[in-house]
Amino acid sequence: MNSAAMAFYNGKKYIKEQVYSILDNLETEDELVISIDDDSDGSREILEELASEDSRVRLIKGPGKGVVKNFQNAILQCKGEIIFLADQDDVWKDEKVSCIKKTFQDPKVMAVVHNADIVDESLKYLGETTFQWRNSGTGFWKNMKKNSYIGCCMAIRRKIVPKVFPIPKNVWIHDQWIGLLAEQLGKVVFLEESLLLYRRHGGNVTELTHSSMISMIKKRYHMIMEINRRVREWKK
Repeated sequence: MNSAAMAFYNGKKYIKEQVYSILDNLETEDELVISIDDDSDGSREILEELASEDSRVRLIKGPGKGVVKNFQNAILQCKGEIIFLADQDDVWKDEKVSCIKKTFQDPKVMAVVHNADIVDESLKYLGETTFQWRNSGTGFWKNMKKNSYIGCCMAIRRKIVPKVFPIPKNVWIHDQWIGLLAEQLGKVVFLEESLLLYRRHGGNVTELTHSSMISMIKKRYHMIMEINRRVREWKK
């Protein structure tokens, strides 16, 4: 059994297209867990319709404490051995799950990150992939300087969940945290194959621009401190 974990927040516009693309990838025994922080945009009816159409869709109440805690909530509710992280506005390509599952046949692999085509609202290719955008690859300091752990392109092995979660309160981004810790726990693979349409629009949580230098330094400092603290806890 495998799981897809989605953090949902007022995603009415694209949710049907995304959910259908995920379900087309999943086997009959798999699941899509959607943690709902807010559906005040009228998306509740759509979500309930999707869940009624397919028993693999499981709706749960989100904690209402931001995207990091919402993703954590979704992941902790997953039952699958491989957990795929999913945003509410992208589109999965048909071979995404099968390709990633092959990579996890190596028992040393704890996380997989795949490439994706960056597209606009109408799914028109913008001439760049996520690997080109982020210069993607493994390496602690490399990903501390410029994070290439993009959540919607990631899948993790269930066995690392107890070690990675809970995410500390002062860690502002879930995917970088998960990826950097996965590197400490085993092997992380970056797949060159583009397995997703990464939609960019005005409502994205992660933007293509940077925050201020002071803010970036503070965030990285907290990330390093918390990762060191978590690794020390494993060794006790």
